[in-house]
Amino acid sequence: MRTLTLLTMALWMLCAPLTSVAKDRRSIVRLETSMGVIRIALYDDTPIHRDNFLRLVSEGFYDGLLFHRVIKDFMIQTGDPNSKNAPRDSVLGDGDVNYVVPPEICLPYIFHRRGAVAAARLPDDVNPDQYSSGCQFYIVWGKRFAPAPLSKMQASLAEKGVEMTRSMADVYEVEGGTPHLDGGYTVFGEVIKGMDVVDCIQKVATNERDRPVEDVVILHAKVEQRSKAARK
Repeated sequence: MRTLTLLTMALWMLCAPLTSVAKDRRSIVRLETSMGVIRIALYDDTPIHRDNFLRLVSEGFYDGLLFHRVIKDFMIQTGDPNSKNAPRDSVLGDGDVNYVVPPEICLPYIFHRRGAVAAARLPDDVNPDQYSSGCQFYIVWGKRFAPAPLSKMQASLAEKGVEMTRSMADVYEVEGGTPHLDGGYTVFGEVIKGMDVVDCIQKVATNERDRPVEDVVILHAKVEQRSKAARK
């Protein structure tokens, strides 16, 4: 991605358990894709990402954009404005808006379980404060972990100062996800309907740059519901 202009000072948010907010009152976004509908609930625990995403959706920003990066058993990524009507030979992934979003990492309550919606970002070597892209995001598919490799992952995360709790480990064993991303990227929502669509997308054929051979398009994104806390 190109160099981004900082919008606000970096911060880490202190998060309350998700049970503190009634799930039926969360903000919900509907993604109508060329492969089916995905509905996403946004967390009030990550208000900067929530409000930014709602604003972009309301402005029609995501309409016509591609899932430009798809990796089987890992994740599907979209939000590059350069992907709209992009030729087949275009190199995608560098497009962005002219700002970044400070991290709102809410471990252990919000993590990279299967279905998590998280903000993409530039790598640590140029972005040590882990600012999120203003528009690109990914949906986690990941994989289920057996106890032994998960223990190794726990140890690896611990070396970085990131704790994987027992409840997190249970989810990764039963549901799956991408635990190696915990502590490094902001998760700001979750898929509440359409994981079958996510599954189909993550299985499509891709080229050497992880772009689907046949375009997978967000036809229309719509805000279905706003939480009371969400900015109008």
